[in-house]
Amino acid sequence: MSTTIPRRSLEECSRIGHEIFDQSIRMKLAAADHGKFVAVEIDGGEFEIDEDDYTAVTRLQQRIPDAEIWLLRVGYPTAYKFTGIRCR
Repeated sequence: MSTTIPRRSLEECSRIGHEIFDQSIRMKLAAADHGKFVAVEIDGGEFEIDEDDYTAVTRLQQRIPDAEIWLLRVGYPTAYKFTGIRCR
């Protein structure tokens, strides 16, 4: 698998990814999709959805090898949550 060189800042990827999700993808989802991962190609709005994050991203990369991808989780504010780590 090739590595895509980021063309945008994380903030810009996040903004575009969330815009595409809200405007084009959210209305296509069903209640059964809650908790699934959505990999969004931020240049053209293509996406893949799966219960497994790696599977969603890999399928999208197979279709669009140079895709710049933003990952979301349906029904959650972030794709991942890190807990139990405390810095002093």
